[in-house]
Amino acid sequence: MNKVQVNCRALTAAAFLALALGAPASADHILPAIEHGDIAVRLKSIAGPLAAPLYGINPPGDTSRLFILEQNGLVLVKQLGSPAAPAVALDLQSRVSPPLNVTSFNDERGLLGLAFHPGFSNPGSPGYRKLYTYTSEALAGNPLTFPVPNEPTQAPSVLNYVNVVSEYQMTTPTSNVIDPGSRRVIFTIGKDQGNHNGGTVAFGPDGYLYLATGDGGGANDRGRAHREPLGNAQVITENNVLGKMLRIDPIHPSLTLGSGDAVSSNGEYRIPAGNPFDAPGQVPEIYAYGLRNPYRFAFDVGTGGTGNLILADVGQNNIEEINRIEVGKNYGWAIKEGTFLFNRPDGTIGANSPELPGSSLTDPIQGSMGYLQYDHGDGISVTGGFVYRGSAIPELFGKYVFGDLAIRGGPRIDGRLFYADLTTGEIKEFLIPQFPGHQLPNQVTVHGFGQDGNGELYAMVTNTPPNGVGPNGPGGIAYMFIAVPEPACFMLVAGAMLMFVGIGQRGRR
Repeated sequence: MNKVQVNCRALTAAAFLALALGAPASADHILPAIEHGDIAVRLKSIAGPLAAPLYGINPPGDTSRLFILEQNGLVLVKQLGSPAAPAVALDLQSRVSPPLNVTSFNDERGLLGLAFHPGFSNPGSPGYRKLYTYTSEALAGNPLTFPVPNEPTQAPSVLNYVNVVSEYQMTTPTSNVIDPGSRRVIFTIGKDQGNHNGGTVAFGPDGYLYLATGDGGGANDRGRAHREPLGNAQVITENNVLGKMLRIDPIHPSLTLGSGDAVSSNGEYRIPAGNPFDAPGQVPEIYAYGLRNPYRFAFDVGTGGTGNLILADVGQNNIEEINRIEVGKNYGWAIKEGTFLFNRPDGTIGANSPELPGSSLTDPIQGSMGYLQYDHGDGISVTGGFVYRGSAIPELFGKYVFGDLAIRGGPRIDGRLFYADLTTGEIKEFLIPQFPGHQLPNQVTVHGFGQDGNGELYAMVTNTPPNGVGPNGPGGIAYMFIAVPEPACFMLVAGAMLMFVGIGQRGRR
């Protein structure tokens, strides 16, 4: 970092310190409030207007394209560096709607995940030209693999729709069109309630496909279609895959005859031999468990990457958390919410009890300064992102970039963008000097993130009422994170003053 950069960041930090000393009292917090840090970014729109973009990813080794998912069922392909609008690579709108209600900004179903096989560009790989989607779909035409849990003490559960992992192919790795006729169902998960579907599918450095699932929906992991006495997320038997991290080899077993991994019960995929739960009655697809709604996760890959699996788990009423997922571990839901004990009957939290002696539960990522968690004074639903391994913003290298859907609900507005230090356990909010108060414009909510082949990152935002109409848009934008030029240093200080005024007006803290 050069002298100009140091002076710019020091001046900005001093401005924020002065404002903090004169700031009004903040709202009550269970945990310390998230403050603005000293990393500034500029957000450049690369695609929009869109509907509700929520994820972006590239084929392996491809630095020229970003595939963007729309919740309403469109897979778009954006040529990076080109002003042209994204083209439609795959249209799944008829598959995901219904059950997705495209007029409801609260609906969590739809097209949720996309992953390219690591061998996508390798003609010698069984994964050549193959990619995988995660969708919410109607029952018709979808065989049921994992049933809806049923709790005898509650009303009988109802199979209302299924979440589906499917395989598709392209004619060539450089094609911009995904063949809809190539679809093969890998497995389906029966769902009663419409929320807590998870959303990410991604290949790990080990070459296996990972999928994080929500606890089934509802509140407190209890009620209809939730098992007692501890909830779905704590059950690793009964064919219950809700509230889990799953790991499979999705290639059809006929193409991997030399593999030592067992073939699944439906014959469509293999189960890694290293998965931890293979005792009689246990679910062998489970890699880890105890999750509430792990909407977004990502592997830390690229130059300097650790290979770690970093996952943001959406909380209930109080705590949002970020976890490092490791094989066989139990992440605590619904016994704990973050590091706090959780009361399932009423959704409240009890004592802050990190690393309970003798406990087998794993808490959020811990650094030298604390745990990666925050309370609902700073947001209502964590939106996981990626560890930054690009080169355009050096001071961000190695930080975990993520956000929160909104600062408040009913209607949900004013999403936020954060970065976390995985070593210290500190969370800070980005400076965004192009916007007044460093706040995203037009009350947009943060629905997801993207990462391209160079390790650069993208924020996927959309409008919700009163400015938009749910997953059908048209208020969505894909923003690229880019560096703020040094001459803009004065803007950071001016922005700090505007932010101070804005905070007073909004009463955010």
